[in-house]
Amino acid sequence: MAEWLYEAGIGENRAALVSRGTIWKARIELEGSAPRHGAVLDARLIDKSTGKVAFAGGEALCDPLPQGITQGAMLRVRIVREAIPEQGRFKLPKAVPAGADAVPGDGPDLLARIIASGVPVRRLRAHEGDAFEEAGWSEVLEEAVQGDIAFPGGMLRLSPTPAMTLFDVDGGGPLQPLAVAAAHAVARAIERHGIAGSIGIDFPTLPGKAARQAVAEAIDAALPQPFERTTVNGFGFLQIVRRRVRPSLPELLRADPVGAGARAELRRIERLPPPPPTTHMVHRRIANRLAQRPEWTVELAQRIGGATAFVAPKE
Repeated sequence: MAEWLYEAGIGENRAALVSRGTIWKARIELEGSAPRHGAVLDARLIDKSTGKVAFAGGEALCDPLPQGITQGAMLRVRIVREAIPEQGRFKLPKAVPAGADAVPGDGPDLLARIIASGVPVRRLRAHEGDAFEEAGWSEVLEEAVQGDIAFPGGMLRLSPTPAMTLFDVDGGGPLQPLAVAAAHAVARAIERHGIAGSIGIDFPTLPGKAARQAVAEAIDAALPQPFERTTVNGFGFLQIVRRRVRPSLPELLRADPVGAGARAELRRIERLPPPPPTTHMVHRRIANRLAQRPEWTVELAQRIGGATAFVAPKE
């Protein structure tokens, strides 16, 4: 039976939808990631030409703007897409006018969303067995960061870009069975990593319309609706568009690999049997990040009953 695993971690919360011992969906919610999708906020229009609005704690782009609104005016907005991390910057959240009758408040957090799915939720504690790792959590995170996804007969290469997320298909043997198997693997990866927006898949060049149609039908069978797609063109390229409301797992992890590594080390120490170590050696960049976030190590000490110093190797 499928179930959601959930951990309230330090700096991040984690969830994994597990069925038959395999992770089908992996989700991470970073500390301070508000405003979340669905949030209703009172904002001020600060740039009418771009639709930029400001609210307590941040900014967003509102489109469309209420008719006749002037720059500097107040309006109530609803967040329809969270901020998206890109290399060196964040793409601002998107908003729409919410109407005066909408009640201000933040959108549902990760725990509320998985509870609302109707699938049973099991909340894990650090002193329990590591059900995340038993299901392959570290492997999924490595897949998101490195982009290499193996499937029977071939390999996918996952590459997030500002314009779209790309999958490149590689493998040997007859091309049509390879492409059909790749289509199923891509669909599973899209679901596993929460990938949305514009998605491009570069399949092997297939001879004949029937072979290309078989690949498109494999996508339709394996990827849950709603989504739109093109046909597979003569060069083997197919595009999928899914509604995007928050970052994918690869985008989150690749935007700040040092932060992701620091949070992983905190999780590792939290799960060690007592007594807690007084020192723990980590990469210098991770040690520096943890020094910049002393509240994380303070919370760790409260959880494990003793302080741990994170140190880097001496040069």
